Amino acid sequence: MNRRSKCLAFILSVISTLLSCSDSFNKSEIFESEAFTLYGNRVVQGSFEAKAISSKEVVSNYKSSYRDTLSPRINFKFSINGKDNELPSGVYHSAVVLPGETEDKVVSVKFGTPYKDETSVPKQTYLASGAKITIRLDLRHVLKAFEEDGFYTNFNGVKFYKEDFGRVYVAGNTEPLFWDFDNLVNHPELEMKDRDGDGVYEITLTLNKPKKTLDRPVWKLTQDISSFPAYSSPYPLTDALYNMAMEEFVQKVSEDGSSLKLDKRWLAGNAGHVNYSVILSIAAFAPELAKSGLMQLVDQDRLVQANGTGGSYPVSTDRALWVIAAWEVYKVTGDALWLKKCYEIAKEALEEDRVLAFDADKGLMRGESSFLNQREQTYPKWMQAADIYESMSTSTNAIHYGALRRLSLMAGVLAKSGEGKKYEVWADSLKASINKHLWLKDKSSYAQYLYGRVYKLTSDRSDALGQALAVLFEVADAEQQKAVIANMPILPFGTACVFPQTTYIPTYQNNAIWPFVQAYATIAAAKVRNEPYVLAGLAAIYRSAAMYLTNKANFRADNGNYEPTLANEDEALSSLAGNLGLVYQVFFGLQFEPEGLRLNPYVPKRLRGERKLSGFKYRDAILDITLSGYGNAITSVSLDGNELKEAFIPGDIKGKHQLTIVMGDNQMPNEKIYRTHNRFAIDMPALTYDNGKLKWRIVEGAANYQVLKNGEMQTLIDRNEINISQNEFAEYQVIAVDSAGNSSFASAPYTVYSPGAEQLVEAENFGKLSRQEVKGYSAKGFVDLSVSANDSLSIAVTIPDTGLYVIDFRYANGNGYVGTGNGCAVSYLESESQGLGAIVFPQRGQGEWSDWGFSNKVVARFNKGTYQLKLVNPPINGINSKRLSKNKALIDYLRVIKIK
Repeated sequence: MNRRSKCLAFILSVISTLLSCSDSFNKSEIFESEAFTLYGNRVVQGSFEAKAISSKEVVSNYKSSYRDTLSPRINFKFSINGKDNELPSGVYHSAVVLPGETEDKVVSVKFGTPYKDETSVPKQTYLASGAKITIRLDLRHVLKAFEEDGFYTNFNGVKFYKEDFGRVYVAGNTEPLFWDFDNLVNHPELEMKDRDGDGVYEITLTLNKPKKTLDRPVWKLTQDISSFPAYSSPYPLTDALYNMAMEEFVQKVSEDGSSLKLDKRWLAGNAGHVNYSVILSIAAFAPELAKSGLMQLVDQDRLVQANGTGGSYPVSTDRALWVIAAWEVYKVTGDALWLKKCYEIAKEALEEDRVLAFDADKGLMRGESSFLNQREQTYPKWMQAADIYESMSTSTNAIHYGALRRLSLMAGVLAKSGEGKKYEVWADSLKASINKHLWLKDKSSYAQYLYGRVYKLTSDRSDALGQALAVLFEVADAEQQKAVIANMPILPFGTACVFPQTTYIPTYQNNAIWPFVQAYATIAAAKVRNEPYVLAGLAAIYRSAAMYLTNKANFRADNGNYEPTLANEDEALSSLAGNLGLVYQVFFGLQFEPEGLRLNPYVPKRLRGERKLSGFKYRDAILDITLSGYGNAITSVSLDGNELKEAFIPGDIKGKHQLTIVMGDNQMPNEKIYRTHNRFAIDMPALTYDNGKLKWRIVEGAANYQVLKNGEMQTLIDRNEINISQNEFAEYQVIAVDSAGNSSFASAPYTVYSPGAEQLVEAENFGKLSRQEVKGYSAKGFVDLSVSANDSLSIAVTIPDTGLYVIDFRYANGNGYVGTGNGCAVSYLESESQGLGAIVFPQRGQGEWSDWGFSNKVVARFNKGTYQLKLVNPPINGINSKRLSKNKALIDYLRVIKIK
């Protein structure tokens, strides 16, 4: 054999070996659950298969079966003004629409009276495509009450005033119906009409409409993604999904390439997704675009909070995540001007948060869970916006800790050491409080949140994002971090946002897996080297992207399908960022520091092999990175063929370079993970009081009930009533417990106190009487607390005995719907000698100025005597005038109750 023939034979041998290895990678299981199996080039879920033809093409035969198997029994409720105010939780109307009926279904229902269609449904009978139903709602008794009494009282004693009566909607379980009451106002097609003025409202619905687009059978790369880093590995499916995510990102970039195209309406409610996406990966591969996205969250040099519960800020306070994202961009770019600008924005925001959201008693930050901002999706239904403001969650507190720590670092870089020390002290104190009040020793994980009114309870449900952030931002110590990941529930399709799920609540964040949350949890698992969890997390993200041929925002936890959920979208920014983040943060372990780029790769053995990240732009350099092997121990690292002591690239590097890293193929310890099936918690009790007894309806599935007094369990009983005394202040709550020991949320607190313990002080006796025409106030009237009327209000209160008191205000705020907008009014309560804390007056409904409720509560100790309690503008330097212009609430009275 001549030399040329030998050379050719050698080349063919190498190619054969490579092909054999590649085929081996593709055939070997990377991950398997009872629901699906991930291979190197495909994912298999029952009869469905998604397969990478190449790194630029994926085919999938996935088909949602949801519309083929819909029950013909339609459950529904009515809603006045877009609120869940007709029937108790778990009670609804039902109608049966059988296929083959010659006439469209017509049902007539009286508001507030449950209606059940007794038509039997044969087995394996499903709702026909395009079936129609006409629903007629008899509202005449409600309208009569408006005329005779001026209001109608619903099942739980809430009054609807004639002046506030607006629109009537229908909600339900079958599209186009949905159960998200707060979002009904954005769906005029679900509004019922009284066209002939007879008091009977009507709507005709077309059910189970065919989808506008079929499930896509193929994805092919069509966009030019060459300006961003290229990724390759022995696993065609992961390469293709990387390219798919990058292509979806490219489509969100403006034509001139200078900014992210973010729809303003989407951005108003999803600011957090921009922050999360920047941290996951956008800062790493597109820092200038990350800057543009982050600055779209700044208005008049003030950091904005996404619209939401009760008018959003400060009911929600996770805008602090922006500080972490901005710091990440600085670490990537080293841009001193960016840092200087961001520092002032971040400083003002966190100082404002300290005044308006810090709970001095617990040492924690108040506010809605980060991302889980859809009220009853993850909170008990009884919790109003003011209650949610008073809650203290792991996720939001982890974010505030991370933000304070990074603000301190910013101050250090900018030579503001005095300010930096203050924020460092705040951060250390907050971290200690999180671990004191939110760490669950018996579960070795963090609580979902503290909730309640005067006395707080712990929700021990798992919030996956909160757990992950506690690990990544190092709220947890090394031992806690490992325990958190080991104890995070993993379902057959991945990690649900919360666990267990809430009964009677539709899928969105409840009973859902969001790929970006899964990405954070997976990156946290890589941090603690939990290989089984890393593989499960990677597989969950890759399965959904491959099957759906797009990065969906979410999918169901119970069956892995992308429908039905309350809202979903293709090419979701946070999902694609999470997909890319797996490559950058897990496999290559990119860790940016102000002085340079450190690489800390983590490659599970089942994903071993050589992978490349080419054309990675880092400051003034372009890096081609080759990574081979598996494990987390680096055997060698070289730059342009020259061996380095560590995998660290200085920030002042310039030009094009080749970085080569060889892993040590070390075996990872076999860490445990918590595999479980999806589970729904039983419903919570609803309390009533009757002749010295606290009663509640029997909860389906409950074996017994925990009765709590002032946040502490008093007794465990199997009946549904208990004797209580009203001679002392107490908050009673009841938790239902099933036979396996699993608990419901706690009921709404039922508060008792002796008659002499309460004082009601009318606001109109101390401020200018408002002339606004509303109903439902007490005594002679109310006061308009706003910039244009009374920008402050001083109320004289006589304290009869020294002791501990709780103070709140009865108020109205019709500046927006409960679930959208940013019209939450904010004030600050002072006494003559001390600041008592922020008072928030969240929105209660668009134009519903006769809907009265109570603010958050402030607990303070007073000596006997008379005090001037004053509502003033919050004591914040440079407070934003635009926000104050919306700072309007009607104040009926101040309530003071002695606790002890």
